[in-house]
Amino acid sequence: MRRLLGTGSAAVVLAVAAVGCASAVEQVAPAATVQREASVNPTLSSVTEAVLADAAKRTGMERASLNVESAEAVTWADGSLGCPQPGMSYTMALVPGYRIKVRAGERLLDYHASQRGYFVLCPAGTANEPIGPVDR
Repeated sequence: MRRLLGTGSAAVVLAVAAVGCASAVEQVAPAATVQREASVNPTLSSVTEAVLADAAKRTGMERASLNVESAEAVTWADGSLGCPQPGMSYTMALVPGYRIKVRAGERLLDYHASQRGYFVLCPAGTANEPIGPVDR
């Protein structure tokens, strides 16, 4: 009987430890790093549309009142898409993608995306410039 209790206690300890680890992981990833996927076969146009929908949701503004200031194909220096977050690791390879800047009233939202359609809103003052245009 004692042996069964010991095994059960160990299982409870492991379960509590696992929950604690999951909480720690969730706390590490800031909300700004949440990436979204634009479409199955993304293009600059489809990623821009997805970014505009995201900008409207984030700002509470109507989609029609948002202005795309620039949308261009670029090459990012690594997997951070030019928007590195503290404590995160990224692939160290050139990443073809897009940079889309959206004007929402007085705010300028700087979105960085991969060519696969994943995008992130890069907080003001944290963006790294792309290394150049996409080589095609």
